Amino acid sequence: MEQPTGALRRLTKRSQFQRAARGNRAGRSAFGLQVAETGAPEAGVGFTVTKKTGNSPQRNRIKRRLRAAVTACARDFVPGHDYVLLGRREALSEPFAKLVADLGTLIVRVHEPRSSEQRHSPGRGGPRKPRQ
Repeated sequence: MEQPTGALRRLTKRSQFQRAARGNRAGRSAFGLQVAETGAPEAGVGFTVTKKTGNSPQRNRIKRRLRAAVTACARDFVPGHDYVLLGRREALSEPFAKLVADLGTLIVRVHEPRSSEQRHSPGRGGPRKPRQ
């Protein structure tokens, strides 16, 4: 049976999540988004919410809200890529319209080509001091 345009497949294997973690990433207060290119004809989506974010009902509610936001933005996902949403505690209190708007913005951002200055920027402390 053929999937309609904009159909998404679920990521289930650990290796798919690890591949996305090595790809481009962007974030908002309610969630982070990781993306990696794959050879699949449709886009794949996975969800991660750690135990640090809250108890089981809270984590499940975060996942349900993120799933609904993904469904609302299904046409924005680029085929041939795997996306992982990292849920944060703020996803519980964030208005749903803002979740959807943020997701649409982040999908565009992770596919933008990055300049060389952005790609090799140092961490918080600036350039490392040479060892002596």
